Amino acid sequence: MIYFDSTYLVRLYFEDAGYENVRHLAASDFVVCAQHGRAEVISAFHRKLRERTITIGLYEAALRQFAGEVAAGAFNWLPLSESILDRTELVYAKLPATTFLRTADALHLSTAAEHGFREIYSNDVKLLKAAAHFEIRGMDVIR
Repeated sequence: MIYFDSTYLVRLYFEDAGYENVRHLAASDFVVCAQHGRAEVISAFHRKLRERTITIGLYEAALRQFAGEVAAGAFNWLPLSESILDRTELVYAKLPATTFLRTADALHLSTAAEHGFREIYSNDVKLLKAAAHFEIRGMDVIR
């Protein structure tokens, strides 16, 4: 199993930079993500609509395709738990003041670490830089 954050999941639906490498990687193994990643993917689809990089028709088609694949079990969504929230709190307590880490990214990193993943795949530079604080390695096949 491989852990993708939402930046990689979106590339399974749109031809954003590096999508070929992400799709190739996804085809090699079963993809997992934290449960909140589902909402992040839909939010990213909506951002594309809001920014007018896609049409309403393409937005609706992407939503249908994503919902169908979720229902079919294409992804394993890992639930948030007390231990994940505890890990998040512990890491933030020790995190250097110079490290920028969004809450959703911290939850991805904590979820991956709590489930025994040694690597997380993303192209989010801030998430990748913070991964070591969770004792996992940030990987990017796009750059």
